[in-house]
Parts: sequence; structure tokens; C-alpha cells
Amino acid sequence: MTALPGRVPGAPASVAEVLDGPLARCPDVEALVGREVRYSYRQLDEAADRAVSVLAGLGVRRGDRVAASMGNDPALVVAFLAAMRLGAVWVGTNRALAPVEKAYVLGHSRAKVLLCDTDTAAAMAPRRRELPALGELVECEAGAGTSAWASMVEAAAPDRAWRRNGVDPAAPAAIAYTSGTTGAPKGVVHSQHNLVVVGAVNRVWGGWRAVRRQGAVLPLTILNVMALCPLLVFQLDGTCVCVDHRDAVGIAEWVRRERIESFSSVPTVVHDLVVSEEVRPADLASLSHIGAGGALLAPSLADAYRRRFGKEVLAGYGSTEAPSVVTVQSPGEPHPQGSVGRAMPHLSVTIRDGDGVVLSDGQEGEICVAAIEHGPLAGVYSPFLGYWEDPDASARALGGGVLHTGDLGHLEGGVLFFHGRRSEVIVRGGAKVSPAEVEAALRADGRVADAAVVGRPDDRLGQEVVAFVQLVPGTSVSPDELRAACAERLARYKVPARLHVVDGFERNAMGKIQKSALDEPAHARPR
Repeated sequence: MTALPGRVPGAPASVAEVLDGPLARCPDVEALVGREVRYSYRQLDEAADRAVSVLAGLGVRRGDRVAASMGNDPALVVAFLAAMRLGAVWVGTNRALAPVEKAYVLGHSRAKVLLCDTDTAAAMAPRRRELPALGELVECEAGAGTSAWASMVEAAAPDRAWRRNGVDPAAPAAIAYTSGTTGAPKGVVHSQHNLVVVGAVNRVWGGWRAVRRQGAVLPLTILNVMALCPLLVFQLDGTCVCVDHRDAVGIAEWVRRERIESFSSVPTVVHDLVVSEEVRPADLASLSHIGAGGALLAPSLADAYRRRFGKEVLAGYGSTEAPSVVTVQSPGEPHPQGSVGRAMPHLSVTIRDGDGVVLSDGQEGEICVAAIEHGPLAGVYSPFLGYWEDPDASARALGGGVLHTGDLGHLEGGVLFFHGRRSEVIVRGGAKVSPAEVEAALRADGRVADAAVVGRPDDRLGQEVVAFVQLVPGTSVSPDELRAACAERLARYKVPARLHVVDGFERNAMGKIQKSALDEPAHARPR
């Protein structure tokens, strides 16, 4: 077996064992809810063992890649648990990706089996010749109890041989393809230990202990979401509700009907809830709070949500490589603009320069993550195992015994402030400009719903600062007014030279703005 980091006391060693605790403590408590089906822990365990039998019958063996592309549904979680029990490697593939993007993920990972909705099945069928490793494509439509996958699982006998054969908690268990804003996605490899440790830490720490009904609003094909909802909730003996709508009204319907107490989201979801005239405060009354990550949360948006619904939005910082959450804001505490909370109790977050030297409070540098060295949670953390078949990139990201996130930020008294991606820094006339800093200045104006800042080539300066803003519905402001407002908050060289008001932004699966898709009107570009 591969060397394993320390284990959280009383926690499961692997995803394969994640149901063992609640099976012993509360087997008949509701574990997983969807539109068509509800599972107790006892029923979920049996369904997962039947799915093990199905995957094994499809030829899946230890180390084989099992891909999935479908909407949020209990069937997806059952398949994931089965893959983990077999020792297979899970490859979640967001269904919002274009066919060529899905084909890249399937080809790069050499997936053996694909479980997918009917649209993905139709899109992948003509590409099967490009995917020689793909042996089986099984239709698994969310909410369809009569899908091929559902019928196969229902008819199968439980296969519990995995308990005798054992699972290596430190071996590759899942590949999460980065939803980056530029360049080809990289395959981030995680172990089963990595995926359960966030939930295990929360069980002993108590961060989410009071939350028993957690909604999975973001796509469960995103590995971080799988770790932050079902895998965390199962360790708290709670209920994971598979929300199959991303629109504000649909989310509110699920919250009201299932009495959801919390969910993780992105700022766009918060925005849509705030501006929707159809969502009433009573619809969200069961929520204690919601989380927002993936992109910086504008203070004005957090305030608007608090005023309308009387509850907090808690920001956090995480990464695919971490995996999942690194820092979180705590309820009831002040949250300075740009802050994303304190490190999880098993993590050490430092800011380092280009040579790996740890910087002091207030100094900007790269955000780096490692295990804490002392206390009961010392050594339980390990970052990702590496990038799939990319040893050079893996060595750079894991150099010096820490995870180099590639993100910039600074610390103030243990609170992390996120500045943006290192690769996005604008160099204007020799001076460095952080896009995140300019975006924060723009969002500080109550008329701005969101903003994106990029560098554009300039013959004299090398790069010039260019901004794109989306306004709050019902407001109006000129580019010159916003530039003047920025000048009150920023040094002159950081103020956008050009500013464009847009109707909206193209975003990736985690709600991050796709800056590569931003384009200035031809008449606005320098000639």
C-alpha cells in the first residue's frame, strides 16, 4: 500500500468506508434525497453494493477510470460510492462542457466506462472511434428511474467482496479536471483519504455539525462538490439533497420543500436569489447560512442577501488541488472586504515569495497550503497526488513540501485575503496591477453586480488595464463615472484605461468568469 497520512480520530480511512459510521449509529436516518428517490443509510449502502456488481459486470477493475456526465441525482452518488468500493478511479465530467471538451477528458483519462445523460450519449456516439479505451457507454438520465443504469442497478445482486479485498486509501481514486480560465484542463488526482478528510475534520471540529440537511446545488460531477456535500454530510449523519435546478426559483423550491439548512454556491447563485422577484424570504427560512466560493463575493452582494433574507453568506477559498475548502469565514464575525476567512483547523496557510520564503503579514505572495505540524490534527492533511501523467507540473505544484496554488494573496492576523491568479497579474509600464484589486474597487460601487479586469497589449506600456462590468438590474452608470470612483480607491496607474458595460459574463462550471472570452468592441481598441 501507498504511504498514508495521519487519520482523523474516529474517521473513515476511505470513501469506501464512509457509510460505516452512520450505518452503526443511525441506519434508518435519511441519507440521500432526489426528485424520484429517497435513501436511508441502510438503503444507500445496499444500492452502492448493487452498483458495485454492475460496474464489475461492465469490466471495471481496480484502477480503471469510470467517468460520469449527468445532472444532480442520487444515481450519481450511488455510482461514485460503487467506484470507490471497487478501487476504481472516478472522473466527474460536467455536463455543461461542450462535446469536444468532454471528449478531451474521456480521452486524456482513458475512461473505460461513461455513465451519462441522453444528450451526452448522443454527442459522444460519433466520437467513439476517437476514444479507444471507452468500452461501455451507459445511459443514466437524472430523475429517470427507468434509465439503463437504474434498471441494471435495481436488478443486480449486492457485491460485498470489496470488504474482503480491501481498498488502498492513498491510491489514486479520482481525477478532477481543472475548470481553468485559460489553457487545456489538467487532471488533478486525489486519493480516497484526501476526499474524506474535510468531512472528518468537520466532524471533530464542529464547523458544520449543526447542519443536518445540506443541499447539493452545484454540479456533483465537480469533485470538490462531491467532497463538500455528500461525503461531508454522511460523516455528520445528515442528509444530502440533490438539487437538480440551478435557477433561483428552482433552488428556492428545493429549499422550501426539503427544509434545506445550508448549501455551497457561487456568487452568481447569490445574485440570482437576491434579484429574483419570485423568491420570497419565507422560501429560504430553513437556511442557517449559505456558502459562496469559486470567485470573490462582492460585499454589496453579501449585504443585499443579508438585508433581503436575514441570513449570512459565508465566503471561502479553495482549490481543486487542495482539495476543496482551504479557508472559511465564521458566522457572526466581521468579514473585511476581500477576505475569505481563516484556515481549516488541519491546514497551515502561508504566503511565500518566488523563492519559497514565507512572507510577513500584509505582504503579497503566493498562497501555499500544508498540514499543520502540531495538535491532534497534525499530519492528517495531504494535497493532491499530482497531475495525471504530467510529472513536471506535479513537481512544480508540490515543491518544497507544500501545495503551491498559483494564487496570490496576503494574510492579516490569520485571515486570508485573495488577490487573484498569479498568471493574471498585469504589468503596466513596469508596475504590477492585481486584477482582483481593481475588481474589488469596482464591486465596491453598489451599482456594480460583478466585474472582470484583464490586461491588453499596449505599444507604450506593455499592457493596459481594461475592465468589464455587469450592472445591478435597474441601475445605470457611465464608464467615466466608474473610472472616477475607482480613482478614489486606487493608485492612478491601476485605474482602468478602458471600461465596458456588459449584459453578463461567460462562466465556467464553478461560476468563474471566462476571461479568455472577454472581447472589446472593435471601435474601443487602440489603433
